[in-house]
Amino acid sequence: MSEALTLSAETRERAGKGASRAMRLQGRVPAVVYGNKQEALSIHVEEKVLVKMLNTGHFMNSVVMIEGAGGEVIRTLPKDVQFHPVNDRPLHVDFLRIGEHTSVHVNVPVVFTDEEQSPGIKRGGVLNVVAHELELIVDAADIPDEISISLAGLEVGSSIHISQVALPAGAKVNHAETDFTVATIVAPSALKSSEGDTETEAAEGETPEA
Repeated sequence: MSEALTLSAETRERAGKGASRAMRLQGRVPAVVYGNKQEALSIHVEEKVLVKMLNTGHFMNSVVMIEGAGGEVIRTLPKDVQFHPVNDRPLHVDFLRIGEHTSVHVNVPVVFTDEEQSPGIKRGGVLNVVAHELELIVDAADIPDEISISLAGLEVGSSIHISQVALPAGAKVNHAETDFTVATIVAPSALKSSEGDTETEAAEGETPEA
């Protein structure tokens, strides 16, 4: 389960591009907290601290406690981060207010394990990942860091469908009307080419019947 992150913030007195540009020059990043049937709150946070959180790799599926914004602690979930197109510095962040046990939509990364126990991979098969993340609907207090999927026993040609994936208790996949493919183990191109050449040679060696 993802641990809640804590981020100190200050309220923004001025809005607009000019004010936002001035904040960024001071090492601050403009942000907004919205939702939960409350008025939107304009804030700004320290860029260095934000970047450190972004680098954890699970910022977007972690509960973030915003401290000091309006004199209260606000439980939020990051919904969007805008980055500079050239230097990748964060330009703006959107946070969604949530309750302690609100059902939230989060994208959780998929991690594959037990490659050494996959006969298909041992034979030279290649893992083809179709879904690197799963969009889950889950309790805000139980957001997983990742979804682990074992490759043990899988042969070349095997597919892993969402119905075969074990999800945390209470979690479900959003838009799971179809049993979509998460990953497959495919034959390497060299093996495919070799098999194709063998079939061609066999065909050419056949003597046509009179």
